[in-house]
Amino acid sequence: MEYVYGALVLHAAGQPVNEANLKKVLTAAGVKVDETRVKALTAALEGVNIDEALKSAVAMPVAPAAAPAAEKKPEKKEEKKEEEKVSEEEAAAGLGALFGL
Repeated sequence: MEYVYGALVLHAAGQPVNEANLKKVLTAAGVKVDETRVKALTAALEGVNIDEALKSAVAMPVAPAAAPAAEKKPEKKEEKKEEEKVSEEEAAAGLGALFGL
């Protein structure tokens, strides 16, 4: 993601998104630069209108992002059930001690 962010910073600053500029931005941010990633990103962005790409990305609906959140809720319920089972076992063990079992 740092590489894409670097390209966006260059674009916002009005600088050309090329290998040399992207390396400078990444180095300034403290990122260890991977030459192949830089080359791949600059090649992928060649001929792309970044402004149009950003407009179309913003226009996408947000609803699909809500689906993974729904998946997380059942996990929490399962954890609560496990906690309840453990507490029931502990309660039974405590009662057994009262009656000398």
